Amino acid sequence: MLKLMWRTLYRGYERLLTQEIANGTVPRHAAVIMDGNRRYSSRMKRATRFGHAKGADTTEKVIDWSWEAGIEHLTIYAFSTENFNRPEDEIEPLFELIGLKFDKMCEDERTHSRRMRVRIIGDISKVSPSLQASIEKIERITHDYDQFYLNVAIAYGGRQDIVQAVQEIAKKIHNGELELDNITESTISEHLYPADGCAVPNVDLIIRTGGNTRVSNFLSWQANGNECAAYFCAPFWPEFRKIDLLRSIRVYQSRLAAHNQNTAYRFANFVRAIGKVDKDDA
Repeated sequence: MLKLMWRTLYRGYERLLTQEIANGTVPRHAAVIMDGNRRYSSRMKRATRFGHAKGADTTEKVIDWSWEAGIEHLTIYAFSTENFNRPEDEIEPLFELIGLKFDKMCEDERTHSRRMRVRIIGDISKVSPSLQASIEKIERITHDYDQFYLNVAIAYGGRQDIVQAVQEIAKKIHNGELELDNITESTISEHLYPADGCAVPNVDLIIRTGGNTRVSNFLSWQANGNECAAYFCAPFWPEFRKIDLLRSIRVYQSRLAAHNQNTAYRFANFVRAIGKVDKDDA
């Protein structure tokens, strides 16, 4: 009886949140730091791979929810450069799990009906050969899709991403393919992962689970210099729910509304200041 009551309350709250965000602007690009798989395993007194498996199931749901919400780009932080410091007996099963999920996506009808393009951002030369093969396959199969972008950060670090972009630009300058005076912010963006001529756009919303309030070297270039909202929540990644995603969108919309209101207020003050100057001059 109690479970039925909570289920009813949850569904009602989910409908309420859906209605609240329906008339607002949805973030074009949401990025997620999926934190808490290992702590979830520990709390459940299970092996680490249990938490990663449950987290992978949550990732699949979040892809569905993001598509339904109208998000165009979803970037998920699957494996950072710092994660290579973890034990080998954790890394190998995790790479195997990620590869299996990519293989499943190749056959999944949703991938094709949504025209979902899957792209990997990071130094994939550092991952296992089997995962490299799965990455090559999913990127090839979805290469021509352009309705929804799933960017998966593997062997990725924000600073490392900028460094490799600078190295590529330096090579082109050295080879005479690029003039120093022609380098702009767009030039740097175009050389960040993935270097396929379709840069990952600026981030509108960063979500982090697991209770930590930091962005951990994630999309350093794309998340700075623009109005990026951040949503930090307590649930471990395997526990992340649809209402958590909807709440994060509501936070983004609230921040956007506040920014627009502040811009309008400053413009009004500017107009009044111009009127006062004209009057004094007269």
